[in-house]
Amino acid sequence: MVETTVKTLNSLVNGTSLPGEAGTVRGVDPARNAETGPEFTLLAESQVEEATRAAAEAFESYRRTDPETRSAFLRTAADRLEESGEAIVESVQIETGLPEGRARGELARTVGQLRLFARVAEAGDYLGVRIEPALPERTPLPRPDLRQRKLPLGPVAVFGASNFPLAFSVGGGDTASALAAGCPVVFKAHNAHPGTAQLVGRAITQAVEENGLHPGTFSLLYGRGSAVGQALVRDPRIKAVGFTGSRSGGTSLMETAAAREVPIPVYAEMSSINPIFLLPSAVRGDRKKLAADFVASLNGSAGQLCTAPGLLLVPSGEDGDDFVRQVVEELTSTSGLTMLTSGICNARVEGEERLRGVSGVEAAAQGQAGSTENAPAPAVYSTDVETFLSTPELSDEIFGAVCLIIRYDSDERLLDFVDGLEGQLTATLHLDAEDGDDAAAAGRLLERLELTVGRILFNGWPTGVDVGDAIVHGGPYPATSDGRSTSVGTLAIERFLRPVAYQNVPEGLRPTELRDENPWDLVRRVDGEYQLPES
Repeated sequence: MVETTVKTLNSLVNGTSLPGEAGTVRGVDPARNAETGPEFTLLAESQVEEATRAAAEAFESYRRTDPETRSAFLRTAADRLEESGEAIVESVQIETGLPEGRARGELARTVGQLRLFARVAEAGDYLGVRIEPALPERTPLPRPDLRQRKLPLGPVAVFGASNFPLAFSVGGGDTASALAAGCPVVFKAHNAHPGTAQLVGRAITQAVEENGLHPGTFSLLYGRGSAVGQALVRDPRIKAVGFTGSRSGGTSLMETAAAREVPIPVYAEMSSINPIFLLPSAVRGDRKKLAADFVASLNGSAGQLCTAPGLLLVPSGEDGDDFVRQVVEELTSTSGLTMLTSGICNARVEGEERLRGVSGVEAAAQGQAGSTENAPAPAVYSTDVETFLSTPELSDEIFGAVCLIIRYDSDERLLDFVDGLEGQLTATLHLDAEDGDDAAAAGRLLERLELTVGRILFNGWPTGVDVGDAIVHGGPYPATSDGRSTSVGTLAIERFLRPVAYQNVPEGLRPTELRDENPWDLVRRVDGEYQLPES
C-alpha cells in the first residue's frame, strides 16, 4: 500500500510540541529497507537549550519532591506505558525487525524498571543518610553535629540505544534511575526508532502532568546524532550523561564533557566481547546441548546484545574438537535474523571481513542468511591464545552474531589470556564443580576476572540481564567509561547523586531527611549503627 500522506510529529519539550528546524527523519523497517510511519522534525543545535533551560528550571522544584511524590510519578509513567503497550509493541516490531516476543519482554522489563525505581525512591535508602550527633564533652576535642545525605546532580542528558528501543531508551534504566534520584531528564531519541520513542515520551510527559510536576522534568529531543548530541553535552545546564552505544560514540561524548569549563561525568556503556570459558570438564559432558545453547545465545536478537558472546575458549584435545564439530553442525542449520538497521548490518559485515583477513584466524562455520533484508548469516571463526594476545584488533567488538573460538592447551594459558583482556561487561565459566582440577582452575580465573569484568557467570549464558538490587551491568573501560558504576539495577541511581555534609545545622534548618524525628521514615546510619524507623 502506497502512503499518500505522512503525518509530521515533533520533539516534546517543556510539556509542548516543539517543531524542529533541521529537516526530518522517518523510521525504517529493516526487514524491507523501507521508510515507515510519520515524519519527525529534527531540532537544530540552537534549539537544544530550550529543553536544557526548562530542565534547569524544573530541577529547582523536582529535587525537593518527597519520596511519595517521586514514587507516584514513576508508577504513573509505568501505568501509562502499559496502557499504550499494544501500540508500542507494534511500533518496535516495525522499526527494529525484532520479534513480538522480544518486544513484549522488553516492554515488561521497562515497566518493571520504572516500578523498581519507584520503590527505591519511596524507600529513600539511596539518600545514604548518616548522622553523628554532637559530643561536646569529647576530649581532647569535642565532636560537632555532622549529618550527611546525597543530593541529585541536576539535569541529565540521556541517549537512546539502537539495540534496546525500550529498556535502554526513552523510559529505560538511565531515565528511570535519574528521575528517581531527583534529576530532570533531557532525552535524545535514537533516530532508528522514532515512532517508538514518541509513544514512550508521551507516556512520561503525561505522567509529569498528572503528578503536577514542572513540565521541564522530562523532554524528548529528535536531532541529528552528533550535532544535537554534542550540543546537549556541552550545555552548562547538563550535569551528567547516560549513554549506551559504540566505543567511538561514548569516547567522543567523554571528550566533550571533559573539555567543558566545568567537566561532568559521562556514564557510557560501550564495548564488550564477553568471553566464555569452557573448562575441560564442561566438554566432557553433553556437548550437543552445550553447543546448541551457545549458538542460541550467539544468534539471539541477531547478536545485537551488549552481552553477546564474542569469544569462546575451548580446550584442545578430542573432547574440545568434538564440541567444535557440534557447534559447526548446529550453526550451519541456523539462519540469520533481521538486524536493527542497514548501517548496523553493514558494520557487522565489514567487521567480519576484517576478522577473516587476520593471519592465524580461520573460518570454522557459517549459518544461512535470513530471508529478509539485513539478515547476514551467523558465523564462527577460530584461532589460538597466542594469536589473540599478539593481535590487538581481535579485541574489537563485532556487533552481531559473530564469535571467535580460541583453543587453549593449559590453565596457565587461560590466565595469560585473562591478563591480556580488556575490560568486559561479562565473563562466563562452564565446568563441573565436582571436578577438583577444574574447580581449582576456576578459582584462579575468578580472582583474575573480577579485576576486569563487571559480572561473572557460572554455567549459564551472558545474554539476559536480571534487573534488581544485586546486578552489575558495567565494567572497566572500554566496557564502560566508569567501572565503578552500573547502568542496570538499583545501584544505577548512585551515578546521579553526590554526598553533602551538614555541620552544626540547627534542627529547624536541617533538610527533612536529616531531622531528628525522621519524618520520612528512612533507614539511617546513626553513630555507626543502622536505625530502622519507629513506624
